[in-house]
Amino acid sequence: MAVPLLLFLVVHLSTASHATELRLFHSADRHSASPLESALALAGAADASRLAFLSSKPTSVPIASGQQVLQSSSYVLRAKLGFPPQQILLALDTSADATWAPCSPCASCPAATSQFLPANSSTYASLTCSSSWCPQFKGQSCAAAPAAAGPCAFTQSYGGDASFSAVVVQDSLYLASDVLPSYVFGCVNAVDGNAANLPKQGLLGLGRGPTSLLSQSGELYQGVFSYCLPSYKSYYFSGSLRLGPLGQPKKARFTPLLKNPHRPSLYYVNLVGVTVGRVQVPVPPDSFAFDPATGSGTVVDTGTVITRFVAPAYAAIRDEFRRQANASSGYTSLGGFDTCFSTNEVATPPSVTLRLEGLDLALPVENTLVHSSATPLACLAMAAAPANVNAVVNVIASLQQQNLRVVVDAANNRVGFARELCN
Repeated sequence: MAVPLLLFLVVHLSTASHATELRLFHSADRHSASPLESALALAGAADASRLAFLSSKPTSVPIASGQQVLQSSSYVLRAKLGFPPQQILLALDTSADATWAPCSPCASCPAATSQFLPANSSTYASLTCSSSWCPQFKGQSCAAAPAAAGPCAFTQSYGGDASFSAVVVQDSLYLASDVLPSYVFGCVNAVDGNAANLPKQGLLGLGRGPTSLLSQSGELYQGVFSYCLPSYKSYYFSGSLRLGPLGQPKKARFTPLLKNPHRPSLYYVNLVGVTVGRVQVPVPPDSFAFDPATGSGTVVDTGTVITRFVAPAYAAIRDEFRRQANASSGYTSLGGFDTCFSTNEVATPPSVTLRLEGLDLALPVENTLVHSSATPLACLAMAAAPANVNAVVNVIASLQQQNLRVVVDAANNRVGFARELCN
């Protein structure tokens, strides 16, 4: 049985004025399943609900789904909340704004949850329904609250059959040696439905909306952060989250960020084409088109495991990959992967390049294929967007971002990529 992977981000400070770096660790049982089996399990368990979140209606609160500690490839940082500081795990999420954490008491939270204890913090404060922050969290209005000074309560649903209830609060947030006083976040106090579909840790929202870390940190990080996600090949993965403009790679190549007023949190980019080998794959003209009205386009996301293309585009990319790989025994399907082949028959698989506006992002082979460690088998680590979610969204996912330094410069509306080995 596949043992799912978990990524931990532990604190390491790099000082300059101003740069903060937090180390990522991806832990897994060293006797766990092969990278292929792990990626298969992760994609199957997490991506469906994750894609439901990415393509959900504008009225929904942008909270990540499918981030279970034991069933997803979440990148998790060790932060601290309150005073005296209490250590807590927060999943890294570039497509969510709001930060939230399970708070004690929460009897219905997942059993493995590490809960924040508000009663033990002298700096903790609950915000009322009249707070200007309440509408940002889609909180209950004072008219619906039991009293005009009642707490700001909200409920968040996920792509699956689970949701949580929380109140909007504020307290000190510690990231490495940085302290963000009066940081506003959701304090989860109840879970409904299937708790297995919910994260077992909290979440740090790295989107670009008003409740996100970038917005609340103001000039501290100047709207800039970067991350390097480690490969699934090693059982000892380590990457980093780097906050602030200093220390970012000087050779990063950038592409513009596009703004969707209906989903302002998401990092949309202009994908103009995909090359397999030296062949520019012909796809229907609207496959990658950005349309804020429908939500179509391409999103860079850390929470989805494998890259998804709209169905017609994926079919064309897959068919060209198969044609060039030319596996003599043909191709088989394995779970969500439909292009698996014997590595004994394909000595040099074709490369895949994502052509973004202003740059070509050539994917290393380890970002294109997942391999079985038990048999000579590899699978193309991409898939079609599920027809029952939203067939118009393309997602550049975490597996395709591994061992790249991804630089988000929200202040200048651009995202950059630089090669970096962070295993």
